[in-house]
Amino acid sequence: MNMTHYMELLATNQPWNLILFMAIPVILAETLAITELYLLFTRKLDGRVASLNRWVGIAVGLYFIGVIAWLVPQAVVPITQSGSWRTAIDVIAVGSYLLGGLPLVVVALQQLGLINRGADVWTRRKLQAICIALFLVLGHVAMIAGMADPGLLGWQVPAGQAHDMHGAADAADVQAAGTMPAHAGEADAGAASASASAAPSGVPMPATHSAAAMEASAGHGGH
Repeated sequence: MNMTHYMELLATNQPWNLILFMAIPVILAETLAITELYLLFTRKLDGRVASLNRWVGIAVGLYFIGVIAWLVPQAVVPITQSGSWRTAIDVIAVGSYLLGGLPLVVVALQQLGLINRGADVWTRRKLQAICIALFLVLGHVAMIAGMADPGLLGWQVPAGQAHDMHGAADAADVQAAGTMPAHAGEADAGAASASASAAPSGVPMPATHSAAAMEASAGHGGH
């Protein structure tokens, strides 16, 4: 199946890309969402859960700043300049992933007191809840589009890339085949050759079991 750049990113350099671009941000964001729901329902804005909510909100926002700062020049700009987007499915997947990080950046800036400083506590909580909801929506859109086949909208692997992929696969098959004997006879010949080379020079190899038995029978018959 054809892959979007989103899925290709996660599948490359396993398991590190999967950990860096999926596991860590999702775990942090889900922890933020769960603690936010707890605070909104209980209205207990102090204690361990509130402290965890604050620090996770800062961590995930700063983390996404790093992710966006790396992906945009390393992936988005080169793909755009070369016209290599794999239909709208690809654009939606990558775009939703990057846009989903922006609301979490807002959460971090608010937790650090850099924005919305003069608002009351419940106004800040409302903004944070909205930002978390936006991330969840955009994140799931990115996952769904990222797992879709861009071929649904007509994209196909360029001929050169497809040829290279098949050529590499054929070369791997040939190399693997070259390490194994093609027939059982060749394997037996190889074993016999190894046995012969293992014997000392000038010393005849012992006869096979069946040959020895025939000679023994012939000897008894003669007597």
